[in-house]
Order: sequence, then structure tokens, then C-alpha cells
Amino acid sequence: MYTSGTRNLEISEENLATIEKYGLFRHLIDSNGIVDETVLDKLKLNIRSLIAAQEEDSKDLLDLCIDVIYHNNMKAFGLQQLIKLYLEWFSKQEPIWGHQHNERKSCSDRLDAYDSQDQPESSHGRAYRKH
Repeated sequence: MYTSGTRNLEISEENLATIEKYGLFRHLIDSNGIVDETVLDKLKLNIRSLIAAQEEDSKDLLDLCIDVIYHNNMKAFGLQQLIKLYLEWFSKQEPIWGHQHNERKSCSDRLDAYDSQDQPESSHGRAYRKH
């Protein structure tokens, strides 16, 4: 839950897991790092596109929209706080095993992989990020 003055939202584990499952924060924020209303609008459009394109049940996305994204109290500051909460939650998740070479990935590797999913692979089979 985040609270700002008189505004607050209840964020569940399921909401955070849905954000991770669909990679909703990946490539969301521009290089300036500012979270404003246009970023929130971009997130809403991305979610709408995902729901429209899915052939399977998207109840988790719909719940996220109803409970969080389209909530009356969700503004740019709320999205910024949600991103911080998500990163904190994500860092506490159990590490996963990599698909190649059975290497165990740390949380920072997971975050790097999250951002560099479309990047070419190095000779060691791991994705790298352009700087």
C-alpha cells in the first residue's frame, strides 16, 4: 500500500506478480527518468493492447486495471510509488534459474535481463545491456 496525503491504494501480491508476468514496466520510462501523466497514459495503452491481443483469460490484467491502474487515486506520483514498491518486492523474490548453462540468476541479473530482453547475446549466452 502507498499513501500520499489523503490518497492511498491497496496493492496486492497478485498485482505485483501481474506486473512482473507481463513486463509492464519494461521500457516504460523514457531516458529522462521522469514519471509523469504521459507515462501513466502509455502504461494504460500498453495494458489495453495486451488485453485486446490475448486469446486466453486476462483476469489478472483486468484486476490490475480495476484495482490499481484505473483507480481514481492513480496519478503520476502514484505510478512512481508503484514502481518503487514493485522494485522492492521484486528484489525480495527468490532467484530463478537461467535457461542457459543452468546458472543461478541474482535479482540484479533478473532486472538487467528484464531491461535488455531485446539485446543481442554475448558469446557466453547471456544478454548484455548497451550503455
